[in-house]
Amino acid sequence: MKKMISAGLLVGGLILLYFGFQEQQSLGSEVEEFVTGSPDSGAMWMMIGGAVAAVAGLVGIIRK
Repeated sequence: MKKMISAGLLVGGLILLYFGFQEQQSLGSEVEEFVTGSPDSGAMWMMIGGAVAAVAGLVGIIRK
């Protein structure tokens, strides 16, 4: 059961990383970064959350 939850976290984290990267590369995000000088916070939070979930899932799968 724990392995299934860990696999779900890993897949969900990878999906969040993908969509966060796509959002960061979007035209709207590029314009906002050009105007304000800082990257889009929504894209950053998606990437941070995705990374944390992916690492937690990976650790859960690897651990005995």
